[in-house]
Formats: sequence, C-alpha cells, structure tokens
Amino acid sequence: MSTALILALVAGAVVGLVLGGLGGGGSVLAVPAMIYLLGFSPLAATTASLLVVTVTSLSGLLAHAREGNVRWRLGALFAAAGVPPALLGGAMAGRIPEPVLTAAFSVIAGLAAWRMLRPGSLPRQGVRPARAAAAGAGLGAVTGVLGVGGGFLAVPALTGVLGLRMKSAVGTSLLVIVINSLAALVTRGHTADGLDWAVLAPFTGAAILAAWDGKRLAAKLPADRLQRLFAYVLLAVAAFMLLDALI
Repeated sequence: MSTALILALVAGAVVGLVLGGLGGGGSVLAVPAMIYLLGFSPLAATTASLLVVTVTSLSGLLAHAREGNVRWRLGALFAAAGVPPALLGGAMAGRIPEPVLTAAFSVIAGLAAWRMLRPGSLPRQGVRPARAAAAGAGLGAVTGVLGVGGGFLAVPALTGVLGLRMKSAVGTSLLVIVINSLAALVTRGHTADGLDWAVLAPFTGAAILAAWDGKRLAAKLPADRLQRLFAYVLLAVAAFMLLDALI
C-alpha cells in the first residue's frame, strides 16, 4: 500500500468523523489535507473537496432523513438562495490566483473556528425571510469559490436565523450542502480533469464510512467538547495556511 493511499484513507476518515459528529466542518479539513498531504493544487483541492463533501453529505442526509431530522421544504428554500452565488463562485474560482485562494480559505477556516468557540452566540429569532435569503446566498458563494460545503456556517444560520432545533439544523444543513455543492460542481467540471482518482476515491470511501462512526460518537460524547477540540485544530490549520500563502 502506497504512502499516498494511506494518507488518503486516514485523512478521509478524519473528515468523515468531523462531518458525521458535528454536521459540518469536514470540508474545512479536506482542502488542507489534499493540498499538504496529497499534493493537490489549491484549485484542484477545492474541487475535490466538493466531490467528497457532496457524496459524504448525501450519505449523512439519508441517515438523518430516516430519523425525521430534515426539514425538506425549509432546507430547499434556504439552499435556493445559495444556488446562483454557488454557480457564479464556481465559475470564478479558476480565475483566482492560488495564493489568494489559499489565504481566503484560511480566513474562512479561522472564522469558522471562532464561531465554534462561541456556540451560544446566535439566539433563536424565528424565521426572517430576508435574513434567511442573505444567509443562504452567502453560504452558496463560499461553497462555490472555496469548495467547502458550509455546514459550519449552515448549522448556526439554521438555528439562529430560522430557529431550528440542533438535530433538525444538522440534518437540514446536509440537504443545503448537497444542493450548493452540486451547483458549484456544475461550473467547476473542467477543473476535475486532472484529479488523482486513485487517492480521491479511497479518501471519499473512508469519509463516508467514518461519517457513520462520527454520528455514533457524537451521541456518546458532549457535543460542546468535540466542537471546541475541532475549533482549536481548525485555528492551527488556518494559521498555517495563511502563513504559507503570505510567505
């Protein structure tokens, strides 16, 4: 077994555990793993991340749907606002210089970590259509440009802006992630030609399997402890990527 294959399996498992345990955040680790462990370019890494996140989130969505944790209509409306920005962002991604793409990704990762360290900062305020549309559009833009599913942004938005309970927010966020990621991939098709499927396929498979373990792990361990641990790891990754982009 080659070193690249082992790294792909390990990194994919970590991404799946995070996505299954926290309902988001896996793609924020997938991109740096693909760049620094598997040798992908930033553009290829963000495209590959979208592929991994789409398939893994779809698997998780089916599991949450069986438990009744998906608000289909609300999630579809929220995602609809993000589809045009996701399409536009996907088309623009190939024109952004790689250092800028890496720096932008590190900033988003840092913001996600900061948000996770403040889990109670968004109160439930009920459904506000304008805010919901703005949140959905912003999430779509981030997905299209940076190749992240956006669960770390979708879950707080669904709880704070739309007033969903956490379980419903996690399940519904997976629906939003799948829709936005597919939209972004439509305009990124030409960037998938050079992907190394020999490592991307096992990476995706490991992520799918580990996502189920992450869901079971989340049921046994305090969610706030898992979230804080992930946030600190994410902060370190964001700082490293920012330094790499600037130096």
